[in-house]
Amino acid sequence: MTLHIEMVSDLVCPWCWVGLRRLQGAIKLVPDLDVEILFRPFELDPEIPAGGTDYKTYMQAKFGSDQGKARSNQMREALIQYGKELDIPFAFDQITRRPNSFNAHRLVRWAQGQDKAMATKEALFDAFFAKGLDIGDHETLVTIAAKVGLDPNIVSDLLASDADVETTRQEQNLFRQMGISGVPTFIAHRQIAVQGAETEEKLARFLQTAAAQIPKERPLAGA
Repeated sequence: MTLHIEMVSDLVCPWCWVGLRRLQGAIKLVPDLDVEILFRPFELDPEIPAGGTDYKTYMQAKFGSDQGKARSNQMREALIQYGKELDIPFAFDQITRRPNSFNAHRLVRWAQGQDKAMATKEALFDAFFAKGLDIGDHETLVTIAAKVGLDPNIVSDLLASDADVETTRQEQNLFRQMGISGVPTFIAHRQIAVQGAETEEKLARFLQTAAAQIPKERPLAGA
């Protein structure tokens, strides 16, 4: 039986990329389990304008104090080191815009329906954190869609419409109502959760515990 793990995350969250790679590593540690990752949307800052905002200004407002800047620098250094261990090429100095990630979440949703969610998720993380691209920009999202094998014309039309806008918002609200306030969060059976970019070993134990409690009924749908 397949163990479905819902990964609640944001595409502008560097720890979420680390968490995804560690989850992938954890799955390799438990080869006897059949694990499927279902990506769920979560905007860390839904108040970001649709067109995004200047990255440096945004970060200064968020970590403006000397103590905040020191903490931000320490976090970046840690992320860069973890990135080297996980083959993640963080390039924070390339980022100039803090995008609104809502439409990127819509793209992941559409990709998930075509079994291309993992490739899309990785491509979006890479575009933002390694290349400094604006993943809130429609043209950027269409280009990424084409690279992972989605039909760029269909994606372009969907982005220009209200397709799945309300559904995506409702899904985000659901997880906030469940008490999730930070990402990444990994959920099994809508009951068992691990929050944060934990080690591969801890995530592997989480997978084993969750697999032992797979409900015989009510299998999780990919909605």
